[in-house]
Amino acid sequence: QPCWREYLTTRIEQNMVVNCTCPISDCRAQPTTAFIYSIVSSEEIIAKYEKALLRRYVECCSNLTWCTNPQGCDQILLKDGLGYGAACSKCSWISCFNCNFPEAHYPASCSHMSRMTCAKCNHGFCWRCLKPWRPNHKDYYNCSAMVSKAAWQEKRFQDYNERCTFHHHAREFAVSLRNSISSIREMPKIRNLTFVLDACKVLEQARKVLAYSCVYSYYNQDTESMDIVEQQTESLELLTNAL
Repeated sequence: QPCWREYLTTRIEQNMVVNCTCPISDCRAQPTTAFIYSIVSSEEIIAKYEKALLRRYVECCSNLTWCTNPQGCDQILLKDGLGYGAACSKCSWISCFNCNFPEAHYPASCSHMSRMTCAKCNHGFCWRCLKPWRPNHKDYYNCSAMVSKAAWQEKRFQDYNERCTFHHHAREFAVSLRNSISSIREMPKIRNLTFVLDACKVLEQARKVLAYSCVYSYYNQDTESMDIVEQQTESLELLTNAL
């Protein structure tokens, strides 16, 4: 029993217990949950084991996922039936279930969030696997684009990138402001500040949409609908700045 306890404890601490087998090389039997509970007595080790089981369960269920809040959240979310605007009930983070980007990114599409473009030759490729976005670009290293076009493309990317970064920073300010007001509201003799908190939430959401609108506009500049999109974005930006 001491040997089993040491073996299982080591596997749990190394996060390798879910698929572990009998330590005898010719035996492929796996220890059951009941057996592990009967051998391991440490509450801390058992807690790690239960977390490993939960992680494995979520990974095996295609309709379950963890909240993608980069600040950390242990909430499990159900993908089915959750569209844009459905937030985590624990931290209020809005996740995207269609791609690996950590948050919902409307109006930018999932393909926009995974696409990068060479500033010299305008070659599109996926930043995850580095494969070409379209199969018709045959030479990745010898680009024949004109310098003037490359300079224009680089300047255009910098402009959209700066706007996107600005709105992300402004969104962080809205979050910081909301947190500060929340702490003030807890003080005695302070009047109701709910309307200010609501305004901060609207401000945060508006900055988020404006940031991803920059991504959307960068990749859809030549479409016929972009004039309307740019007008709506400009109007939203003016109202957001006023708020």
